[in-house]
Amino acid sequence: MSDAGARHGIGHNGGPDISAGYGFRKLAWTKARRALLPSLPLEVVRLRVARAKRLGLPYQTYATIRATSGHDIVAFLFSGNALDLKPGQAVLSPAVAAPLQALADHACRIGAIYAPTDPEALGATHPGLFEEVGRAPGFTATWRETRDGLHALLAARQLPRDGVVLVAATSIERGWTGIAGLAGTIDRATFFATPPVA
Repeated sequence: MSDAGARHGIGHNGGPDISAGYGFRKLAWTKARRALLPSLPLEVVRLRVARAKRLGLPYQTYATIRATSGHDIVAFLFSGNALDLKPGQAVLSPAVAAPLQALADHACRIGAIYAPTDPEALGATHPGLFEEVGRAPGFTATWRETRDGLHALLAARQLPRDGVVLVAATSIERGWTGIAGLAGTIDRATFFATPPVA
C-alpha cells in the first residue's frame, strides 16, 4: 500500500483534504506559523542573506539553522563520507575542495576522517583547507565514545557546539548532531551542490 493509501485509507488518491473546515484550519495554521516567525528589519535580513551566500548555503537552510540554534554558524564539521573520501584516500576532488576553499575567512572547517585514511595526510595533501582534521568516531563506537570524540575535535579550536553545523552523508553520521549537541545537519548533496561564492 502506498504512503497515501496508508494515511488516507483505501481508494483515496492522496489529494488535499477537502473535509469541512479544512480551509479555515489551513488559514489558522498559516497565520499562527507566520506569527511565530520573528519579523526582522530589512537590513538584518540583507546581512543574513549575504552571510548565507558567503557560507555557500541556501538562505532558507541558513535561516532555519540560525533560528533553531539561536546562534550564527561559525564552523562546519565534515565527515569523511561527506568529503567523498574512499578508504585510505587523502585527495579531495575539485568539486569538494572548491566549496571548502570558498569558506576560508567565513567559517572554521573541521574534518572527521574515518580509518584507514590518515587525518594528518589529508591536512598535508590540502594545506590550509582545514583548520582541524581528526579521527571520526567508528561505526561501532558507543554513544559516549562518539560524543567525547566529537567534543574533543571541536575543543581543539574552542568552538561552541551550538555554532557548528555537521555536513553528513549517512544516517549514522546525522545522529552525531544530537549526540554532540551541534547546531544542525546539512546533507552533503545540499552543501556541495551550492555554487561557491568568492
